[in-house]
Order: sequence, then structure tokens, then C-alpha cells
Amino acid sequence: MSAIPQQILDRQKSAINTFVAVQGSIFGGFEKLVDLNMKVIKASLGEAAEHSQQVSELKDPQEAVAFVSSLAQPNAEKAVAYTKNVYDILSSVSNELIKLTETQVAEGQQHIAETIDQLAKNAPTGSESAVALLKSSLATANTAYDSLNKAAKQAVEVAEGNLTAAANATIKATESATAATTAAANNVANAAKTATRAAGRN
Repeated sequence: MSAIPQQILDRQKSAINTFVAVQGSIFGGFEKLVDLNMKVIKASLGEAAEHSQQVSELKDPQEAVAFVSSLAQPNAEKAVAYTKNVYDILSSVSNELIKLTETQVAEGQQHIAETIDQLAKNAPTGSESAVALLKSSLATANTAYDSLNKAAKQAVEVAEGNLTAAANATIKATESATAATTAAANNVANAAKTATRAAGRN
């Protein structure tokens, strides 16, 4: 008689521990996101002050175009790095929650298996087929869960690969656009200098 209340207490304690662990994981992820954003804001304010100083020192349009072009590549890389950091934080929290879920499911499966074994021991004669059906249903449910879990992990791996490919493509596109913009700006600046010289001779 005392075993049943103890099992209930153990399950309640396990549920509370899981709840606390989930809340800890979520809060830890939120804390990391806040810290990341604070660092980004601090760095951005410093860069804005530095860029304002550099803008005030520009002397001609060619320098201005070169300055603006020089900002494109680092800004794209920073945006990609920020996105990757956010993804890593969310992925870490997700992985922790998946592990907690796997632990809970494993414990639940164990409790169900123990309950079925108890039923089998105390079942009346002739109920063997019902017990076998319960065991078969549990095995099917466990197999289905394992398949879904593997599919979810593969989906995460694919998403990580896609994020890396997208980040690399963004950086390459920014490099190409920056090079094209710089070349066009230099052509315009050179044409303006040539026109100014030609006008000075006349």
C-alpha cells in the first residue's frame, strides 16, 4: 500500500524537477540573448561615434563613396555573425529541452512497461493476449517516438547546414556588390576629375 503513494510522490517530484529545469533552460537562453544584444548595442554606439568622426574628415565625393563602400562588407559580416549567434543560443536551448523531453519520455516508457509487467503478473488466466497487445502497443509507440526524434534531429542538422550556406552566400554577394559599387564610384569620380580638368583648360 505504501509503494503506490511513494511512486506518486516520486513522479510529482520528477515533474517538478523537469519544470524547474525547463524554466532554467529558457531563462538561461533569454539571459544569453540579452547579453548578446547589449554587446551589439555597445559596439554599434562605439562604431557610430567613430564613423561620425570619419565622415567629418572626408574631403571629396570619391572619399565619401569609398567610405560608404568600406562599410558594406563589415556590416554584412556582423549581421551574419549576429544571426548565427542568435541561432546558436536558440539551438542550445532547444537541445536542452529535447534532452529533458527525452528523459521524461524514457521515464514514462519505463513506468508504463513496469505497470504492464505488474498487470501481467496479477492478470487472471486467459488475459495473456490482452497483455501481449499492451506490450506490442508500447513497443510500437516507442518505435514511432524514436523515428520522430531521429527525423527532428536530422531536420535540425539540415537547418544548420542551410544557415551556413546562406551566410556564406550573403557574404559573397556583399563582397561582389561592394566591389561593383567601388568600381562604379571610381569611374564616376575619375570622369568628374577629367571633366573638371577639361573645363579648367577651356
